[in-house]
This record gives sequence, structure tokens and C-alpha cells, in this order.
Amino acid sequence: MKKRTSSRVMLLVAAFILSLAVSAQQKQESPKTDKKVKTEAKKNKEEKKDKEEKKDSVMNSGLVGGLKLRSIGPAFASGRISDFAVNPKNHDEWYVAIASGHIWKTVNNGTTFDPVFDNYGAYSIGCVTIDPCNTNVVWAGTGERNSQRALGYGDGVYKSTDGGKSWKNMGLKDSRQIGGIVVDPRNPDVVYVGAEGSVWGPGGDRGLYKTTDGGKTWKKVLEISENTGVKNVIMDPRNPDVLYVSAEQRRRHVFTKIGGGPETAIYKTTNAGESWDKLTSGLPSVDMGGMGMAISPVNPDVIYAIIEAADDAGGIYRTTNRGASWQKMSGHVSQGQYFNRLFCDPKDADKIYNMETVSQVSEDGGKTWKPIGNNKRHVDDHAMWIDPENPLHFFIGGDGGAYETFDGGKEFSFKSNLPVTQFYRVQVDNSLPFYYVYGGT
Repeated sequence: MKKRTSSRVMLLVAAFILSLAVSAQQKQESPKTDKKVKTEAKKNKEEKKDKEEKKDSVMNSGLVGGLKLRSIGPAFASGRISDFAVNPKNHDEWYVAIASGHIWKTVNNGTTFDPVFDNYGAYSIGCVTIDPCNTNVVWAGTGERNSQRALGYGDGVYKSTDGGKSWKNMGLKDSRQIGGIVVDPRNPDVVYVGAEGSVWGPGGDRGLYKTTDGGKTWKKVLEISENTGVKNVIMDPRNPDVLYVSAEQRRRHVFTKIGGGPETAIYKTTNAGESWDKLTSGLPSVDMGGMGMAISPVNPDVIYAIIEAADDAGGIYRTTNRGASWQKMSGHVSQGQYFNRLFCDPKDADKIYNMETVSQVSEDGGKTWKPIGNNKRHVDDHAMWIDPENPLHFFIGGDGGAYETFDGGKEFSFKSNLPVTQFYRVQVDNSLPFYYVYGGT
């Protein structure tokens, strides 16, 4: 009897000790277990919330993932052209830069175009330049080169080494708008870029930049201020160490635009940007605004500038001594924020073109002007390329697309297969059985 009672006591003691051990272990594990339970609960709650959001959302990737975009026109209007770059060795091959539609390339003089810049960091292109030494190398400046209200901005300079098949961002990402790019024909690694900077505020990459290693590194060789960048960059074809640039001070606000200032000026270097001279003799002494510049291929001593200026001092200015002095040829001028872009005839030093609402041509060095012609052609021009071998053959690009003429502007051929119409608003109506699509351009 005593032996049986003793065994029961020992079993009770062992059970009590075991229960204490299990309880202690549970207490040690409970924080981890509780934490795990809370984590799983939080995860389930978030998943439930995501499902509810997707369920409640009008648009989500699951709903529209299977849809593909297609062009529905219009076929009779194209979009704002910023620049042309034509292969100097093959005029059937060229690039067209679009203010809000990337870069397109043709190899058959516009019979067909291919988009070559759709998958990169900017939709707005200001300028495009082909390397004169190697036509497979192409440079593009993003951000359109104007200061108007609806202004597309970019993310620097891009370079292609395979004829536009692929592109690499080469820097100056805070430039916002690129005004011009020129390549040294003696050394393609030497490139100059005019960076305008943001029109909405100061700072960023602003001024004239130079690379000597093909874009790997950049040096600012002309700096004016945080408010003033460089727009036009032109190179003397006889001596690439001689460059002329225009600095433009501007600022846009929601309620107004300041289109000029005391820092707007023309500068010249004779040593590839090591030092600069500000050109003033004969130019307006008052505040200047948007301007265009061009150098004559026939006689590079002749340079033209179309300048907005205060106190009715604006107009066409010309130098015949490489910028040492300037003469006002006429008071002809257009809007500097949107137009004022000059092009020189490749055979006649007295013949120049200006891009404007209805583009004009002068055959007497800028003294008198007449319209180029808008026969079946849209107004508001921004870009031009003149055939160096036949000046009656040229391209004009404007708000309505790209046009080609072979008779100096009497008749134009419209490149209707560039689907880059710039819409500001798009809307549909409730018509049945088919609705109408409306667009404001």
C-alpha cells in the first residue's frame, strides 16, 4: 500500500515539473509566435485592401493589359517639326526631330519613316546633328528650342553610333532645353552643346558645354549666369576653332513671360572656347530678346542675326568682318520666343531665310523681305534644310509637319506619313452607332 502511494506521488511530481517546463517554453516562444501571427494578419489585411482597390478601380493593368494602341490619324496634318539632319553623303537619308514626338528616320527621302527614339527618356526633341566624319554617329538634343507656353522639356544629350538604331544619354540631364549641337569636322570627339536651361526657373545645366572625348565628360566653356543659357551655336567652316553663340536671358511664369534682358548677347571665340569676346559694335545697346543666327557657307565672313530688342531696336543685323562690327539691314523681326531662326543660301551670301508664321526670304542681305510661299502648306515654321548643290530644293518643317520643294517654294510636297500631330485636347461624343473623336491641335 505504501509502495503504491509513493509511486502516485512521484508521478504527480513529474507531471507538475513537465507542465512547468512546457509553460516556460511557451512563454519564450509566444513573442515570436505572436509576432508571426501579427505579420500574417497584416499581410492578409494588405492583400485584402489591394484586392478591394483593384476591384473598385476604374482602370488597372489587368483591365487594359490586353489592349493595343493604334493610330487613328489624322492623315492630313502632321506635327511641329524642330529640326532636320540630312546625310551629307546621301540626301535620301535624313532624320527629323519632333517637338513632341521623338525622332524619325527615312532612308528613301520620306517615302517611309521609322521612329527611332520611342524608348528613351524624353519625347520632346530640340535639335539633331549628324557627325560630318561618320554619318552613323548622330547627336540629339532633347527639349524643344523655344520659350512658348506649351513647352516640352528634355533630359539632356543623346548619341547614336549605329545610325539611330540605339541611343545613349551622354549627360547634361538638367539642361531642359538644348538649343544647338555642332561637331568639329577635324575630330568627332569634340562637340559643342548650347544648353538653354529651364525657362521656368534658374540654374541647371546652362551655358555652352564642350566635350573632347565623345561625350564621356563635359566642360562648361561659356557661363553667363544661372538665368541665361546658350541657344544658337555656329561654327566657321574654314576654322572650327572659331565659334559664334547667342546667349539668351528668359523666364516664363504662369501669368507672363520675360523675353529678354541685359544678359542676352552674342559671343565669339577664336580658340575653341578657351576665351570669349562679347560682340557689341553696331548691335543694340538696349535689352535684347530671342534671336537667330546663321553664317554664310559662301563667305563665312558674313554672319546674320535676327534680334528682338527694346525701343524698336530689333531687326536684321549683318556683319561682313567676322563680327567685328554689325550693320542693321532692316527692322524685320518675328517672335523670338517661338520663331527667329535664320538659314543662309548655300550659293548666294545675300540670300537668307527666316522661319516665322509665314516664313520670309530676303535676296538683298536682309534689306527687304517677301513670303517664301504657303501653297497648300501649313503656317508656323521652325526648321529648314537647303540642298547645298541645288538651293531651289529644300525642306521646311513647321507646326503642320514636313514639306519639300524643288522650285524654291512655289510648290510643296507634304510628307503625310509622319503621324506626329500635336494635340492639346482630345474628346469623344456620344453619337451612335459610332462615336466621333475630336482633337484640338
